[in-house]
Amino acid sequence: MPLLRRDLFAAAVLLLLSSTVFAAIPAQVKTDKGVVEGKPTADGRVMAFKGIPYAAPPVGKLRWAPPAPAEPWSGVRPAHDFGYHCVQSAMYNDMQFHDPGPSEDCLTLNVWAPADAAPGKLPVMVWIYGGGFSGGTTSEHRQDGQFLAHKNVVVVSMNYRLGIFGFFVHPELTAESAHHASGNYGLMDQNAALKWVKENISAFGGDPSNITIFGESAGSFSVSAQMASPLSRDLFQKAIGESGGALFSSRGPEPLREQREKTDSAFALAAYGTTKLSELRELSTEDIIRPVLASRPAPRFGEDVDGWFLPKPAAEIYAAGEQAHIPLLAGWNADEGRGGIVGSGNRFSAEGFAAQAEMDFPGRGAELLKLYPNGSGEQALKSAADYAGDKFIAYSTWRWLEAQVKTGGKPVYRYLFALGNPGDRFHTPASGTFHSDDIEYVFGTLDSRPEAMWRPEDRKLSDEFQTYWTNFARTGDPNGAGVPKWPVYGPTEWEVMHLDRTSTAKPDANRARYLFLDSVWSQPKASVAGN
Repeated sequence: MPLLRRDLFAAAVLLLLSSTVFAAIPAQVKTDKGVVEGKPTADGRVMAFKGIPYAAPPVGKLRWAPPAPAEPWSGVRPAHDFGYHCVQSAMYNDMQFHDPGPSEDCLTLNVWAPADAAPGKLPVMVWIYGGGFSGGTTSEHRQDGQFLAHKNVVVVSMNYRLGIFGFFVHPELTAESAHHASGNYGLMDQNAALKWVKENISAFGGDPSNITIFGESAGSFSVSAQMASPLSRDLFQKAIGESGGALFSSRGPEPLREQREKTDSAFALAAYGTTKLSELRELSTEDIIRPVLASRPAPRFGEDVDGWFLPKPAAEIYAAGEQAHIPLLAGWNADEGRGGIVGSGNRFSAEGFAAQAEMDFPGRGAELLKLYPNGSGEQALKSAADYAGDKFIAYSTWRWLEAQVKTGGKPVYRYLFALGNPGDRFHTPASGTFHSDDIEYVFGTLDSRPEAMWRPEDRKLSDEFQTYWTNFARTGDPNGAGVPKWPVYGPTEWEVMHLDRTSTAKPDANRARYLFLDSVWSQPKASVAGN
């Protein structure tokens, strides 16, 4: 073969090979229920598959039932757009949905896979959104998985049932259950999505033996609950929690099924005029949700110790070492409760915070004030914000970390996100590093936040977040080239990685604070508070 023709032939082969590698994940992928067709993202680097059913629509007799298998389909199912978001009762102003709207037929998931992924090779990261188990969905731009997938991982997110549709508890539901359980349907939806991932993700380039679950707020709570559940704890190999844990909170542990049967039945009688399950299942979606939206205070439909998904309180499961023995990375934001304090318009005086301390900790208020000092009005305001964040979510996350250190048998990593926000449509810089501030940093979606005035340090830290999170998904260790060293948390050194303008590991300066809260809130007498 002449030299020129040989060169042209070699170039053509190389071009063919390179294009073949880039197109390793095809637009059409076969799942266990049928073929789905995705499409590449704008930059061509990621294949996105959206709105894939992972369970049957939970309607009719399947309302308030564990998720049933999705029906197979013939032909090619388009997976170009998000599915309906689950009907919800919480409307958060910073949640911007991009889907067809609310529906009970909402059990779909989404996959973002690097376009050049080989089947069954890449780490898988399964995201669980937050929203207090009463709001949220996967269609927000800030949770778009394509940019995290640039770090050479496969990203999955799922919708799960919320509020009264996902967590209603009723004696007749218990009686019809083969496991004598009711409630926790939203958590069981997550479990069904994880089973779908185990079964199908290899075809999208993911390694089914290397799955990390991660979530924020109620999503983080869900991660800790999935680790505790005997139904789920073997379905993944690593876990990341962002602001939330299922063990103890200031309200106490999860309510028992028997308690919730009474409270939920009482709500049903008052709201719908009946407690008969058959009649409740005949009500329209609108008739179910309308009284929930109108109730003041809003009813809380969340997790319960149902005897099946959670056979006993999560704290007891962790204490016995019966949870998933996997690496854990978790933490929270520096100002989880500050927005509510600053935004309330109330300036906390030293005397006012002292009265609050004694009200919450009768006879021990002075001990609290040593840990949350109130020497001046400004100091009292800061302590009130710190205490509000701890009471809201930081303490429960700390309790989870501590439990995993004691009985989990694998490395644990703790962080504090401390870079204050630059201001945007919904938040002022005065709110600091607010609750949910981390989401855009983790997903690399800073530009999705309306009117935010991003700084170079925000973009740098977002890249660090993504590097740490994906390193951890790969190996169970967040450390790697290009990011500061992150030491293991406990059991002798309590080092916390401060994710900030310059990220640095530091000894836990507030350990005494959480040990004090734990000495009160983890006691049996606190277990009924707020339930």
